[in-house]
Amino acid sequence: MPRRRIGFWYRFAAVLCKPPLVVLLKRDWRGMENIPAAGGFITAVNHNSHADPFAYAHYQYNSGRVPRFLAKSGLFGKGFIGAAMRGTGQIPVYRETTDALSAFRAAIDAVERGECVAFYPEGTITRDPDQWPMTGKTGAARVALQTRCPVIPVAQWGANELLPPYARKLNVFPRKTHHVLAGPPVDLTRFYDKEMNPDLLKEATEVIMAAVTRQLEEIRGERAPVTPYDPRPERSEQRRRTAAEEAQDALDAAHAAQEAALVREVQEEGQSK
Repeated sequence: MPRRRIGFWYRFAAVLCKPPLVVLLKRDWRGMENIPAAGGFITAVNHNSHADPFAYAHYQYNSGRVPRFLAKSGLFGKGFIGAAMRGTGQIPVYRETTDALSAFRAAIDAVERGECVAFYPEGTITRDPDQWPMTGKTGAARVALQTRCPVIPVAQWGANELLPPYARKLNVFPRKTHHVLAGPPVDLTRFYDKEMNPDLLKEATEVIMAAVTRQLEEIRGERAPVTPYDPRPERSEQRRRTAAEEAQDALDAAHAAQEAALVREVQEEGQSK
């Protein structure tokens, strides 16, 4: 994408964000040659810090192909943040939408217009104990198979050392290095011309996440676990515990109400005598 198409709001955001990022993070950025020079495409990026969207956006901005992130629709309301989100072309996700394809219609449209859409397929900061990519959600695969656009796997590491996962305080010293490695497009051709069912999307997502993980292995010089961390059992257990606690609270409240009613009944009988 030519620089002239970046637009006022993205340039303004860069003016605000780039100076502190340059101060806080050294840069080891590789693989920009794999970022398409023209046409719509997707980047699939690992997520391990609340700071890494800014650090990754810096990398992508410098490539000349600015990213359009998917973000909660509530951020697009009134005020400066809403204006900035709309002005920079970010894509609202309406979580209440039940049709998954409709929820990503804007992403499909952006790719078809020749934009870069950045996906965090994990959906949240990784919960893997060693901060490897988790299992992914199928949104990126769905858009990729719908549009047949290139999918560029991108791994990053370093923003998580500046701001560890779910931490609120920056770990400024010593100065950290933000490593980014973009790989060649993921080959998804074997999934084309097939029914887009849950099994197909799951398999395509696994291929995308495996490519992202390989990039992170190269950055870290380590081997990732054979089986990616899956947060769903943990979430299911949390929901089960929450439901059990709510049921117990309801039972306790019912017992308390019964005891209060019994006390009132005794008191009323005493007053009547």
